[in-house]
Amino acid sequence: MNVITKKVQLSDGRFISVETGKVAKQADGSAVITMGNTVLLATVCAAKDAVPGTDFMPLQVDYREQYSAAGRFPGGFTKREGKASDNEILTSRLVDRALRPLFPSNYHAEVYVQVMLLSADGVDQPDALAGFAASAALACSDIPFEFPISEVRVARINGEYVVNPTFQQMENADMDLMVGATKDNILMVEGEMDEVSEQELIEALKVAHEAIKPMCDLQTELSKELGVDVKREYNHENNDEELREALRKATYDKCYAIALAGDHDKKSRGEAFDQIKEAFIEEYNNAHTDLTEDELSEKHALVDRYYDDVMRDSMRRCILDEGKRLDGRKPDEIRPIWCEVSTLPMPHGSALFTRGETQSLSTCTLGSKLDEKMVDDVLDKSYQRFLLHYNFPPFSTGEAKAQRGVGRREVGHGHLAWRGLKGQIPTDFPYTVRLVSQILESNGSSSMATVCAGTLSLMDAGVPMKAPVSGIAMGLIKNPGEEKYAVLSDILGDEDHLGDMDFKTTGTLKGITATQMDIKCDGLSFEILEKALMQAKAGREHILSKMTETISAPREEMKPQVPRIVSLEIPKEFIGAIIGPGGKIIQQMQEETGATITIEEVDGVGKVQVSAPNKDSIDAALKKIKAIVAVPEIGETYDGVVRSVMPYGCFVEIMPGKDGLLHISEIDWKRLESVEEAGIKEGDNITVKLLDIDPKTGKYKLSRRALMPKPEGYVERERRPRREDRGERRPRREGNNDQHNNQQ
Repeated sequence: MNVITKKVQLSDGRFISVETGKVAKQADGSAVITMGNTVLLATVCAAKDAVPGTDFMPLQVDYREQYSAAGRFPGGFTKREGKASDNEILTSRLVDRALRPLFPSNYHAEVYVQVMLLSADGVDQPDALAGFAASAALACSDIPFEFPISEVRVARINGEYVVNPTFQQMENADMDLMVGATKDNILMVEGEMDEVSEQELIEALKVAHEAIKPMCDLQTELSKELGVDVKREYNHENNDEELREALRKATYDKCYAIALAGDHDKKSRGEAFDQIKEAFIEEYNNAHTDLTEDELSEKHALVDRYYDDVMRDSMRRCILDEGKRLDGRKPDEIRPIWCEVSTLPMPHGSALFTRGETQSLSTCTLGSKLDEKMVDDVLDKSYQRFLLHYNFPPFSTGEAKAQRGVGRREVGHGHLAWRGLKGQIPTDFPYTVRLVSQILESNGSSSMATVCAGTLSLMDAGVPMKAPVSGIAMGLIKNPGEEKYAVLSDILGDEDHLGDMDFKTTGTLKGITATQMDIKCDGLSFEILEKALMQAKAGREHILSKMTETISAPREEMKPQVPRIVSLEIPKEFIGAIIGPGGKIIQQMQEETGATITIEEVDGVGKVQVSAPNKDSIDAALKKIKAIVAVPEIGETYDGVVRSVMPYGCFVEIMPGKDGLLHISEIDWKRLESVEEAGIKEGDNITVKLLDIDPKTGKYKLSRRALMPKPEGYVERERRPRREDRGERRPRREGNNDQHNNQQ
């Protein structure tokens, strides 16, 4: 084995090692990444040739975590890993977005990148190493790849930027960014933050890039040492330059005119562009009757590819030269916005947000603690109280196809919106919150429409948000070798597809709460980045002003159909008393009141949550709970239940689990020979007063006669003290009980 190991040191002294040549040697490239006790294996395999007719990059990135890595068994009946979790999907997307732009544009062979977590102790975060591992595997192969990349996590902890922080350090972070970059350029950014400024975000990106540079140098050295710095030859495109030139000459001016007109909506603009292409194809067919059907089909496929370039160039030149976009807007102009709340009658909150031809219908549902989502990942066992689900049905873009299961794109877009909003929901808000965004129309920035619609829906439901949040997607047009560029606000779908950047930011008036950026061009200076951020800030504030015209603050009263929830804290020693043996007490309270009761210990305190569809049920449940946790007080009156009757009195339950003795002498002012004489029997409700609590035993002394009026002229009969009180010994009993009683 030709095992090669290289290391790179982080600024805090920790090391990340890269090893190749030991395992997975039949893959085109493989690398083992180790940081502390965290170990990842990355492999890459590529087909030798492209599938005929493929004109895109068929890259598949799959990140998976093995439960054995943390010494755990998977859940479920099968006890084995199943489909990818949301966390694994999100990490796969982070790696994919950084790698994809760096394959040659004419390379179309299928490439499969797999990253596996093999060992983890819960200290270092493995997702921050996945991008480095994937790129290192590519660096160890002869698969065509333009530049090595790496990814790091940057967090700001107590005002200091930390690269690849531990799980424990993240507990004090107010900024969490994942950054992917080559040695020269940033390619991908995603993260969340606590309302930070644009300048603080740029500073974090600079710290991340400095950490990435030596990781890229390490991979370059590794490729040279393995002898794979010269990549394999390929030929995945057959071009017809004569056809390309003829198409451009015949269609460019017409496409430019459509782009310049700026008076079409998405559908009619697409139809106008299609008519130009179809007219050229018809003209080409008429001029080449000597070609067979198969030959014409090949030429038509080339026309489709070349025509995309024509549309791309005409749109970009129109923006750079005329300052006019496809829909007629200026670069920093926002599309028309209209929105409404309480769109639907029964959801707890609902809103419709429309920006141009992008529309989101958002609903908010409020539930109890029992509705929390349980997360059971390899390194994360927790519960989520705020959920956001994003759905993108085909009709939103006019596509005639069936809607299948949730795709990676929907998971990713929903997660970004979730990150943007979650920090604005108070931690002491007792409800579990679920937002669902249905995209009804889409022409760019649907994830940001989800943030805006979600904010409106939350406020409509009466969720006391700290501040409303809006979002915007920014674009960039920058041709290689040309200094002129344009930053675009609120981009269309075509501007995303044909442009050089998709940069999304969400935030309040105070600062940014989440961001996601993908770069498609060769370079992005921090000057351009700062301009994009400041333009995005102005756009977010404009959108927020339109939103607050519809609803300016959360509703003070929740809708009648919202379940009511009351939370309270109790001493932890009462938790067992409320639950009861086998859950008997808490189940009985729920059956009797119709309320749902949950209880847990948090930081040495019992946290109780009571939820019910009406106030009467909640009040009844709270009364029972407070009765259990209440401490009886001398002199107070209690409504009790007779639990047992004895010759010398009866035992009365004055609170759940708290019994006291009502002595026969304290039942009535008159002398009673038996308890039954007073008409008291087991199960009776009776009102008593607490006279005393024995300081040694904690037993309760009760009285009923103390609540009755004292008879006129009543003289308290003097009681003889017990023998023990007089210092006399009780005589030894002899014979049977009857004899003893006669002697007495």
